[in-house]
Amino acid sequence: MKPAEAARVTAIIRAVAEAEVLPRFRNLGRDQIREKAPHQLVTEADIQAERVLSTVLTAEFGGAVVGEEGVHDNPGLMDALGRPGMVWVLDPVDGTANFAHGNPRFAVIVALVVDGETVAGWIHDPVPNRTVVALKGQGAFRDGNPVRVAAEVPLDRMSGSVKRTGAVASRVLHVARRGSAAHDYLDLATGRLHFAHFRRLMPWDHAAGVLIHEEAGGVAALLDGAPYTALPHPDRQLLMAPGRSSWDQLARLIG
Repeated sequence: MKPAEAARVTAIIRAVAEAEVLPRFRNLGRDQIREKAPHQLVTEADIQAERVLSTVLTAEFGGAVVGEEGVHDNPGLMDALGRPGMVWVLDPVDGTANFAHGNPRFAVIVALVVDGETVAGWIHDPVPNRTVVALKGQGAFRDGNPVRVAAEVPLDRMSGSVKRTGAVASRVLHVARRGSAAHDYLDLATGRLHFAHFRRLMPWDHAAGVLIHEEAGGVAALLDGAPYTALPHPDRQLLMAPGRSSWDQLARLIG
């Protein structure tokens, strides 16, 4: 994807967030929030934002769509990621529980996967209106300015995001969980976090973020050392770190 095309996608994402997501933030009726599965909320913002993103992106660029809400209704849509061609991977509101409860830690995530490889990724944080974009081999940028992961430091100076702290919490400076993978990736790419560890790997949560992290200079891999791909990995784990040495140290702790 060319930079001018990526800029057009950024404009589309921002417009959809402005029209479909932000007006519903802290303004949802009780009938606009429901539980689609145990402990998984969906709101009218998720549904409408995914609908508009899907329509506009495919009209302008073509390709198939694998969106979180669409796959929930039709799991067969996920098969597009295993076939040749262009696929838009969408999380219309990452951090839906935060969004539904008035917490501003939510975001729109879009990834472009071509022939199984993630070639572009966008994470848009609607409340401050900031967007981080990465193109494969071309770097990662926040609103046009290059971003870079944190420098490697000793474990006891690292801050990170882990779901189950275990042995990690006693060895690093600080651990937290934000309820939004997108915000973890934003903080990784801009050097505010050193590492993040994820389970239940769905492509709409991670395809864009992994590319952004790598293009910002970080190391990303499944916990067993295999490379991440934009396919569902429900039983595997993903580890992000600023460099190979810190990745290896963290993997030993977590594993």
